[in-house]
Amino acid sequence: MIPVSRLKGGMMFINAELIEIVEAVPDTTITLQNGHRYIVADSMQEVIERIIAYRKALSTPAPSQQR
Repeated sequence: MIPVSRLKGGMMFINAELIEIVEAVPDTTITLQNGHRYIVADSMQEVIERIIAYRKALSTPAPSQQR
């Protein structure tokens, strides 16, 4: 999940695995695989950076537990 800002304030989280398209028309619009569209206050670049960070976090191995 990645955080995004609603146009009228507040935050919501979107499942980054379901994002199909991110575009600026002129507001940033996120389209999910199921066809739902969300217009957010964040820039397209910010959303893309959050998606990249999310995917990097998934590929990073969890720290080993110390005893």
